[in-house]
Amino acid sequence: MSDTVRMWRHIQQRYSLVGSKCNECGDVFFPSRVVCPNCRRKGKLEPFQFSGKGKIYTYSVIRSPPDDFKKMAPYAVAVIELDEGAKLTSQLVDCDVDDIEIGDSVEMVFRRISEDGPDGVISYGFKFKPVK
Repeated sequence: MSDTVRMWRHIQQRYSLVGSKCNECGDVFFPSRVVCPNCRRKGKLEPFQFSGKGKIYTYSVIRSPPDDFKKMAPYAVAVIELDEGAKLTSQLVDCDVDDIEIGDSVEMVFRRISEDGPDGVISYGFKFKPVK
């Protein structure tokens, strides 16, 4: 396994929703931060495991994608507000793009993101699916 692939696989937030929490102000961040943007150097950050549940804050349906994503169209990309307060961008999966609404509940699921050729590297990560 190449060093690049090995390093990529050890990035914790690629496979789980681990961010950081400031012990000074209580804010949570994803991905992890080294310095709290609110407290600056006064804040002490610690790892924080998010629940993987949240709601759709806003979204966009992609109907005219770039060439590499034509097979997936139409697909939705959303800003997810996690129950703990952090916001992140993710693709919405396992849903009809015409039934999505702002405020819908979502939960994290693990999906294949890309594959580099038939014998190449397959990358996985989290996405979100609406919960009805």
